[in-house]
Amino acid sequence: MVSFEELGLNTSIVRAVKEIGMENPFPIQEQCIPLILKGKDVIGQAHTGTGKTAAFSLPLINKIKSRGPIQGLIIVPTRELAMQVNNEIRKFSKYMGIRSLAVYGGQGINIQKEQLRRGVQIIVATPGRLIDHVKHGTIQLEDVDFVVLDEADRMLDMGFIEDIEFILDLTPKQKVMSLFSATMPPAILRLAENYLNDPKQFLLDADDLSG
Repeated sequence: MVSFEELGLNTSIVRAVKEIGMENPFPIQEQCIPLILKGKDVIGQAHTGTGKTAAFSLPLINKIKSRGPIQGLIIVPTRELAMQVNNEIRKFSKYMGIRSLAVYGGQGINIQKEQLRRGVQIIVATPGRLIDHVKHGTIQLEDVDFVVLDEADRMLDMGFIEDIEFILDLTPKQKVMSLFSATMPPAILRLAENYLNDPKQFLLDADDLSG
């Protein structure tokens, strides 16, 4: 069994992970973390409960500089997922001096603008509200090094694919991308083909689920 230390993560991240009771990595974490740390693009066909949030969050936190501009962007389909992923990131980055923010509709945009003004390195966002911030000039994407599309098939079902393409076109060409989806319909495969660079693919069986 591989440990989090052996995956190449910063000791401050390993400390935070151990504190919340994560002893050893799940299969998806063991596969994805070293690749993302090396700057490789990744596609994971994985359901909720496989530990995928840590699979993309831990290497992202590891590579991001504290006190810099927005460097990590995680796009999710729903407000609930934005809040959930952001809470996980806050736990994982407890000792790293990194600030993250969930950006979603249904919460006053001015509350989010105020938090953005204080400086944030990672944004977890729903597509519509992210575009609102981009248009208001409160979020800039030119320094983004890492992009994650989480639950991509749900975003397709909700009609967000064009929004996602609009957002991705605003980010630098040179970046590390991860895409996670429970299913891989043709539109998601096309998106991956257009935006990911020679990605490594993982298919997780139900046996790998952590509950």
